[in-house]
Amino acid sequence: MPLKIIVTVKQVPDTHNIACDAMKPDGTVNRAALPAIFNPEDLNALETALEIKDRLGAHVTAISMGPPSAVAVLRDCLFRGADEAILISDRRFAGADTLATSYALACAIDTCGSPDLICCGRQAIDGDTAQVGPQIAEKMGINQITSVTGLREVSESGVVVARTVEAGTEIVSAGFPVLLTITADANDPRPPSARRVMAYKAIDRQACDGSYDNAYLEPDNCRFVEHIREWNADSIGADTARCGLSGSPTKVKTVDNVVLAASSVQRIPATREGITELVHELIRDNILG
Repeated sequence: MPLKIIVTVKQVPDTHNIACDAMKPDGTVNRAALPAIFNPEDLNALETALEIKDRLGAHVTAISMGPPSAVAVLRDCLFRGADEAILISDRRFAGADTLATSYALACAIDTCGSPDLICCGRQAIDGDTAQVGPQIAEKMGINQITSVTGLREVSESGVVVARTVEAGTEIVSAGFPVLLTITADANDPRPPSARRVMAYKAIDRQACDGSYDNAYLEPDNCRFVEHIREWNADSIGADTARCGLSGSPTKVKTVDNVVLAASSVQRIPATREGITELVHELIRDNILG
């Protein structure tokens, strides 16, 4: 029987160009103000799953929690090699922090059945917390290996991976089931396959529109072709008190735009003495350890 792999992916706002209206008054992200992209390290997580599929054979399912527009990243997963995709979308998930997000994703993964391996990006660029993957593992009661930088060995019973730590790199093995959080250094994600793009090009939302703010998917409102399933809070048996804002203890008080400006300019002579003095000054200022 092929391995069963779940990959969690997220559509995130492009944080390279933050505008002043990027946050709402309640401290949640104003996603309508920023273009949406595939979270970069989630692509590395998907590539890890696809590498295992290439080596041993596996069934790869991509799961995303988000508004209807998040189907775009799930379509991209299919283009790159995933076998199926699941969108969990419900207005009751809106405003979720990492605790509520990991709870909803864990419920969705449980609904899929018991996976051998869960691959997550280390962190999402809209929060940079690196908490969702580990929280999913804790909620599911399975082992986890974080900050994975490379897949060394894989068998039908477990994996051997390299992970980054403060002192360098560790080589760690774990039996299935296990959750991995993958870094950008782990691999180079493959591009979409032209053949799969043609095969799945008909996937689209029908008669449904919405965002985090208003028109979430409701049961029977929308239908995708068979390769993308849609679930809401009821579909995954989630306790709605633990979802969205009601299940999110994290509150953002304020967000400030910080503009860095140099107060002075110091010219360093391009000599051994000049460079040596610069290094000593950086050490004195505790910039270099």
